[in-house]
Amino acid sequence: MPHAQTTSHGADSMAPLAGAQPGFFRRNAPKFVASAVMTACMLWALKKQDMSLVPPASAFAKVPHWWTVPVYVLFLAVMSLFRASRWRFLLRSSAEIPYRRIITVSWISFAAILVLPFRLGEFIRPMMIRDKGKISATAALGTVVAERIIDGLVLSAILGLSLFLIPTISPLPEHVVGLPSVPTSLVRRSAMGMFALFTGAFGTIAVFYFARNFARRATLAVFGIVSQKLAQKLADTASKLADGLHFLGRVRDAGPFLLETGLYWLVNACGMWVLAWGCGIVHEGGGAITLGECFALMGMLGAAILIPGPPGMLGVFQVGIFCGMTLYFPEDIVKSNGAVFTFLLYVIQFAWTILAALGGLFDREAMASLKRSEDSVPATVEAA
Repeated sequence: MPHAQTTSHGADSMAPLAGAQPGFFRRNAPKFVASAVMTACMLWALKKQDMSLVPPASAFAKVPHWWTVPVYVLFLAVMSLFRASRWRFLLRSSAEIPYRRIITVSWISFAAILVLPFRLGEFIRPMMIRDKGKISATAALGTVVAERIIDGLVLSAILGLSLFLIPTISPLPEHVVGLPSVPTSLVRRSAMGMFALFTGAFGTIAVFYFARNFARRATLAVFGIVSQKLAQKLADTASKLADGLHFLGRVRDAGPFLLETGLYWLVNACGMWVLAWGCGIVHEGGGAITLGECFALMGMLGAAILIPGPPGMLGVFQVGIFCGMTLYFPEDIVKSNGAVFTFLLYVIQFAWTILAALGGLFDREAMASLKRSEDSVPATVEAA
């Protein structure tokens, strides 16, 4: 999970020094090289497996309801609004940010997360929203971290409950469809591991928020056995990230944030359900895909893309959906209608994210904040 080691003053005073620093791409060149290598390896691995990123034309011919594609776009637009606008409740303890600016900055940031490797785009949003004297980049980054932890907790809970409550096909295939090297047993274990990870992360940050002195003493005592410097660094970092949970102490912010978070994920699952039904994803006996199964697919996809990876989430997106579909649908459906569903889901989400960000670039205030932040982002990334 990303974190910042800069102070509030330091983060907001970087811009004047930008001229003396290398540019964004130069400072992060190793990350881009590593990303290119990762992308090449991912494409090679998928080619060696039995999964294609683009389904054959015969698979597209099996789609019964193409009108669900524009309907899904409407669901995606509503979902994107909830995803972006809920951030205002986390920022409100520091400053009241105009709704339009919240949406614009968030949509630009979501595109940056999509196209930049290793989720470097996560740092764009706090750097663009910072406002000297009102909210620092460090404080904004804390809210982003809190949002990510809560999203991970919600997604992992959805996935865990789905795997527990929604019946899978029986017997399950030994391997994921299209990925003969990935056993289905690993899918279940990974889902439970994700839930444990985010529950632990949220619990740790919550302890630092509600009982900071105790948490600091415990961290220094436990990790100090290995290294006092490491223990101090961990305690300072957790304390800063815990500040992002300020909204939990205010009902007027916590309630609406959790409500909009719930609506965000609900609309997301419903949109996937409509598109999957339109693509003709059915069970062995002809029964259509259910909303519960779409919650499971959404959770599996979330588990895959929360891990930093190549630009565009290329490969990991498809793997996440195929892992989920393998649990509920026969192989021939996954490889045909399921492959079309995965392809459309990816292409539509990718196109929407880029187009929404391009629309935000016409906002003068957003462009000004992006220009101010472009040299500060790499400094923050390197300090993380």
